[in-house]
Amino acid sequence: MDSPTTSIPAKAIALAIGAALISGVSNFVNKAATAAFGSPVLFTTLKNACVALALFGLIVLIRNRAEMARLNRRQAGLLLLVGAIGGALPFALFFTGLAGTSAAAGALIHKTLFVWVLLLAVPLLGERPTAGQIAGAFTLLAASLLAGKISLFNFGLPEALILAATLLWAVENVIAKKALAEVSAGTVAAARMVIGSAILLPFAFWQSRLTALPSLSGAQWLWLGVTAALLFGYVLSWYGALKLAPAGFVAMLLVPAALITNALTAVFVTHTLAAGQLASGLLLIAGTAAIIYYRRRAKPVKRLITNS
Repeated sequence: MDSPTTSIPAKAIALAIGAALISGVSNFVNKAATAAFGSPVLFTTLKNACVALALFGLIVLIRNRAEMARLNRRQAGLLLLVGAIGGALPFALFFTGLAGTSAAAGALIHKTLFVWVLLLAVPLLGERPTAGQIAGAFTLLAASLLAGKISLFNFGLPEALILAATLLWAVENVIAKKALAEVSAGTVAAARMVIGSAILLPFAFWQSRLTALPSLSGAQWLWLGVTAALLFGYVLSWYGALKLAPAGFVAMLLVPAALITNALTAVFVTHTLAAGQLASGLLLIAGTAAIIYYRRRAKPVKRLITNS
């Protein structure tokens, strides 16, 4: 096992923060894109299929073809679970819920992901985050609550769907972390999107959603291109960070994305910036700094899978 003083590499931190930035922008853009499509299932299916094709072409066929050929049965099974649990149902749940609530509410619920990941990663992956890291993460969550001004009494079916998607993504994180012990981040990302899209496409066809393809407008195709590009960058950044750092640590650094969504909402939708939002910015800086500062005291992840 690695030394307890092993530091989380700077590359992992950069990738995690990059994923948070992309996620924050995506939550805002996806809200408008979902409204433009009208059908959340059609939108998420087409977007995921575009990313799946790009990842399959660039990662699987060109870069990691030899790795794919060497996969054993256990590794293939883990990739199948990542795609089924993380790349299919939660997307349909999330965007159906997002169509019925605000982008800020969706972002906040999704950013509770770190709580669920920690609850699973501690017993299943042997991760031991420091008290400083956990304090920093909850500081970030408090910042999101302060900026979003979201009342828990408004929690309804749309929010419940987003929470269900978040829980599924938390399970996916644990499975993906196991797969990443032996398989490259690009291959895991491609598996997530390709397998997930293979499950979503028949579902969309069954709902007769794909019959709307010929009638899509130029604006809808533009929304599709922008959101697919954001998802492509997010998936690669997320899995790149997850391969190099504990799952709980990476999930904690995703929390600031909610504040980015709130800031974009304030600028382009509400046109107001309250004092609470400014205070949340200070909490954001403090929480992120604490998580990163205490990374050198983080215990290493116990390897549950040995190299074959």
